[in-house]
Amino acid sequence: MADWHAPQGPFDIPDVPNYVPRKLKPYLFIFFVLIVQFSGGVYLAAASDMVGTTALMQEDILMAGYASLIGLAINFAVMFRIKFRFSTRTQLLSSAIVLIAANIICAYTTSVPVLVITCFVAGWFRMQATLACNSTIQLWLTPVRDMAIFFCYVYIIVDSVIQLSGIATIYTAFFSQWEYMQWIMVGLLALMMLMVMILVKPVRGPMFIPLLGIDWIGALLWTGFMMCFTFICVYGNYFDWWDAVEIKGATIIGLVCLAINLWRASFLHHPYISFMAMKNRNVIRATGIYLVFFTLLATEHVFEHSYAATILGFDETNLIDLNWYVFAGIIAGCGFTYFTFALRKWRYKTMTAIGFALAIVYLAYFYFFIDYGIEKEMLFIPLFFRGAASVIISIVFLTSIVQSGLPFQVFPQALTINGFTGAVMGATFGPAVIGELLRHTVAKNAALFGVNITNTNPDIIHVPLSQLFGMVQIQALVVSMKEIYGWLLIVGLASLTIILLSYSSVRPFAIFPKWSTIRHVIKHLVRTTKNYQGQKLEKTTSI
Repeated sequence: MADWHAPQGPFDIPDVPNYVPRKLKPYLFIFFVLIVQFSGGVYLAAASDMVGTTALMQEDILMAGYASLIGLAINFAVMFRIKFRFSTRTQLLSSAIVLIAANIICAYTTSVPVLVITCFVAGWFRMQATLACNSTIQLWLTPVRDMAIFFCYVYIIVDSVIQLSGIATIYTAFFSQWEYMQWIMVGLLALMMLMVMILVKPVRGPMFIPLLGIDWIGALLWTGFMMCFTFICVYGNYFDWWDAVEIKGATIIGLVCLAINLWRASFLHHPYISFMAMKNRNVIRATGIYLVFFTLLATEHVFEHSYAATILGFDETNLIDLNWYVFAGIIAGCGFTYFTFALRKWRYKTMTAIGFALAIVYLAYFYFFIDYGIEKEMLFIPLFFRGAASVIISIVFLTSIVQSGLPFQVFPQALTINGFTGAVMGATFGPAVIGELLRHTVAKNAALFGVNITNTNPDIIHVPLSQLFGMVQIQALVVSMKEIYGWLLIVGLASLTIILLSYSSVRPFAIFPKWSTIRHVIKHLVRTTKNYQGQKLEKTTSI
């Protein structure tokens, strides 16, 4: 198998002229990927600065950031079709133009719909540009097309950029203004465009494949469902959940979009996401694991910032410096997964157990050591393990999707489901649940502490009411965090026990087909669509 996939000669990129040294060509596209990944439109790390200088709320900025992830996930189902329709040069130039416009709009708009739609479109083109670059250097990374190896590279880029972009955004805002981060990215994207125009030729594939047979209505409906799901999770606490007409409306619209999609998938020849992708065992298993695993790590979004800022008294720069600890965990997790899972072919069960074990260490550390006087350096261990655990689970289960046995025309649809459940649901569902649990737990503990303080210390009546209220709230917050960390620790231990008691001998053997094979599959898909549409037209005419 390895010999069949091996290239005939030294790796080369025909899109780049020969006056560029062959060994430097892959690094050119890695440079492009880094620029594209840094261009997020909205930078969640600057949310507090944006709230202070615009009329936007924290929830508005989060919604825009997650809309970018939805655009990225929706693109998966058609990214290969677009790749074989346009040259790499065209994809990179058009994506850079869209991302430049998105960064400028996000820097100055105060309209929430404009911000959300802009970030959604930016996410779509960010994914397409990333695929254009990564597919170009795939054989350089793994000549045998082993996707376990390839995904280690993908996640070391994507997850690392998430941490580094936050660091860059905060320090940019610290030394100047948060809008300058957008302008820095506009300059880098303009530089990328210049380099693409000079160094990348408009090379087309041997076959022209038109964009026929794509269910764009289905794409719009799936986007509506994902947006409504995200809206409920992000704004639920603000609107008091289903007591508000906004959450009720989003729930109805989301369910209607989902129902129409499922109905259309029952009779459409090529639905945007088919039942074959939805019912695949590996896809269902990955969705279940993501829901449990990222709910365990949801304290990252709900607790860590509040704990470090409110209780430990960290300022913005000290808070963002914690990203370096997560970044170190991501690098270590990718390296560990590469040597064990990708090269030595450790079992999926083993890697999943390791990922959950690291998450348990993260939860247990905070449960036992959370306090008022903890030093910043003491947070290295839990944040390092959280970064490593997250990237291990992501690589392992994305590889399992490739190894799911789905035909290639259905495989990108499974990637869309994986992108939504892993990135969007993982970042919104868990924090919504944990945030609501924290709210009720803090209220309960604050009431208990208030009664205990007044009953046990009569002199407390001489303390100003505002100071007394602050003391009670901080103490209730710490105890509530410890309590929830304890419950999550129990869930994590139970999940790890189930994983260890289950049996699985499957090892990664996810080999990506040749690009020529993919091209022929897509060409056959378009030809079949043309014939199907012709038959429908003949039947309609005869009737």
